[in-house]
Amino acid sequence: MSEKNKSDMLRAPFKLEYDYERSTGPIIGKFFEGLSNQQILGTKNGDNVYVPAAEFDPITYEHLSEFVELPETGTVKSFTWIDQPRKHHLINKPFAFALIQIDGATSSILHMITNCNDSDIEVGSRVKVSWSEEKTETIKDISHFELINE
Repeated sequence: MSEKNKSDMLRAPFKLEYDYERSTGPIIGKFFEGLSNQQILGTKNGDNVYVPAAEFDPITYEHLSEFVELPETGTVKSFTWIDQPRKHHLINKPFAFALIQIDGATSSILHMITNCNDSDIEVGSRVKVSWSEEKTETIKDISHFELINE
């Protein structure tokens, strides 16, 4: 096709979406219900505890149904600093996306750490949940995590 023909082509923006709704089911539903009650619930299999709660053990593939309550504190396992949040972010001030291992869990949860500077946070930093005022039985019941000094 010649360059002239390419410029004559009709173009239109197109956005492909797959909107759907899904039941949270008994495991994730109970995890979200716990968050709305300011509780962090994990599922347990032997020595492993998964947060967020998992329906199946990722190692053994066994169905999980035993819940344990965990504390509101954890450790930063990795993070990335967002100095200039974009409009799709939930907050409009600098923050970190972090993998946080809740105390007593063997897995990590991805969430935001706010109210700090990039120089304040490092792998191994200790954090605590800051709960949202309005409860929705979603991950947003955790507003964010904040650094703590121990």
